[in-house]
Amino acid sequence: MSKKYCYLFTEGNANMRELLGGKGANLAEMTNIGLPVPQGFTITTEACTQYYEDGRQINAEITAEIMEYIEKMEKITGKKFGDLENPLLVSVRSGARASMPGMMDTILNLGLNDEVAAGLIAGNPTPAFTRFVYDSYRRFIQMFSDVVMELSKKTFEVIIDEVKAAKGVKNDIDLDADDMKKLVDLFKAHYKEEKGEDFPTDPAVQLMEAIKAVFRSWDNPRANVYRRMNDIPYSWGTAVNVQPMVFGNLNDK
Repeated sequence: MSKKYCYLFTEGNANMRELLGGKGANLAEMTNIGLPVPQGFTITTEACTQYYEDGRQINAEITAEIMEYIEKMEKITGKKFGDLENPLLVSVRSGARASMPGMMDTILNLGLNDEVAAGLIAGNPTPAFTRFVYDSYRRFIQMFSDVVMELSKKTFEVIIDEVKAAKGVKNDIDLDADDMKKLVDLFKAHYKEEKGEDFPTDPAVQLMEAIKAVFRSWDNPRANVYRRMNDIPYSWGTAVNVQPMVFGNLNDK
């Protein structure tokens, strides 16, 4: 039997910290005691180790298992990755077995593209919801570009400041739905100018690139310094938690 690299939160527990990382083990344990945890899955620390052994690539076996678990998450949530009417949007977060706050990377709102955004808005075409969708989309482009593609996030902040200046406002909250849609277009144009290709629209491609970025962040300079300071072995690797998005920016509640 081949090694198991993914675990639903319902398949883990607090004693699996070495395999699931601290965050994954805690999410599993909270699920076990009945807390209302949005149900996702954890990619193990062993998958991270294998990623480095394979020359910083996710091999076909692990890729297939990740996509199998995306399908399981779709069944649990009733949402579908890339769907235009009821899309599954996810967060991709690191989770080492020892706490390393702020040392590694996170990607939010993953699964958005132009068609998914339009589909979401068609189901609730109010100005407030339209603004929320495009605000989430521009945040995703900015975060993915920074974390995964290593583009400076400062340039995106400059673009936001230019849009605010043109409108004569000082705060992001003063930008409306049309402004957020404009930011999406400007962000994508900046990405294409810098990378020489369009921003990736396939949610499966977005997902695999994000997972690789989280694995890669285990070896980033700040993580390496933190590990040396806290005697955390490099060989441990990090787990990755893939979980449905819960939107703090949806409304005032």
